Amino acid sequence: MLQGKQSWFFETPPVVQGYASVVGPEEGKGPLAADFDQVHEDMRLGQKSWELAERQFLEQAVNKAVEKAGADKNQITFYVGGDLMNQITSTSFAARTIGLPYLGVFGACSTAMESVAVASQLVSSGAANQAIAATCSHNSTAEKQFRYPTEYGSQKPPTAQFTVTGGGAAVIGKSGSGPRVVRATIGKIVDMGIKDPFNMGAAMAPAAVDTISQHLEDFALEPAYYDMIVTGDLAQIGHSIARDLFAERQVAIDQTIFTDCGLLIFDREKQQVQAGGSGCGCCATVTFGHLLNRMSRGELKRILVIATGALLSPLSYQQGESIPCVAHAVAFEAQGGGQ
Repeated sequence: MLQGKQSWFFETPPVVQGYASVVGPEEGKGPLAADFDQVHEDMRLGQKSWELAERQFLEQAVNKAVEKAGADKNQITFYVGGDLMNQITSTSFAARTIGLPYLGVFGACSTAMESVAVASQLVSSGAANQAIAATCSHNSTAEKQFRYPTEYGSQKPPTAQFTVTGGGAAVIGKSGSGPRVVRATIGKIVDMGIKDPFNMGAAMAPAAVDTISQHLEDFALEPAYYDMIVTGDLAQIGHSIARDLFAERQVAIDQTIFTDCGLLIFDREKQQVQAGGSGCGCCATVTFGHLLNRMSRGELKRILVIATGALLSPLSYQQGESIPCVAHAVAFEAQGGGQ
């Protein structure tokens, strides 16, 4: 059901029946290691290329989520997902193996919540019985495509971010005891003219603020309604800008509940990750690991996750285009958490 200007309210809230996150070695050294289903010590996973390895992270996350849901994969209606690679090849090639009807979506790093929103709409409307929402990223594939191959050894400025290596997936269904997907807000493009691919946080922060503000307006909610409001990968620079933008808008968000997946996944003091984490896998692994685990432990009842995406390509950057950005928000509530 359309709510307000650009949001969906799920009158029959779909349920996260199973979820999983599979990550690489650097993520396993961070503070959230215990919340990931599997930590690999080998970023290549024995594959011939980084791209093949990225696909493996995604496939493993999907299979683990299906297993934890107790689902028959052959009975799942749709697989919804995307990634950062050209033509979302990691997800599309994984779909070849997964063997389900497939809807490929692209929102750059916003894909995690875009796929959850689409999958939830399908299930809530009766267009699907179950749907998988999944995405992935890999540090070496992203560096090679968008910046410089890791082997080149280029130095990065402090504003740069460290792309998460990992895949995250969730099985969305009609019933169960897991967190419910209650609301979603579909973001619109916000472009503030930033052209620097080493400053993604600054580029994406205005889109995150716009979507969060619209979500609160569409549902007539105060920020304190949620136990946590978590952006996808603004990291240190973008998160600081977002706080300032909320202050300008006079939106009072308690800083104890406002955080970012790119800040949570790594220890910036001990790990060489510049401003923090980024990539499709950042929001996906933190949400389908740490955040939903906290809900299952009863530590959180209501969370709003806003995945943030910079919609540039190597070609658009080389041609001097600015970076259009988008953010999509999904509200998860524990059973009995209220509507």
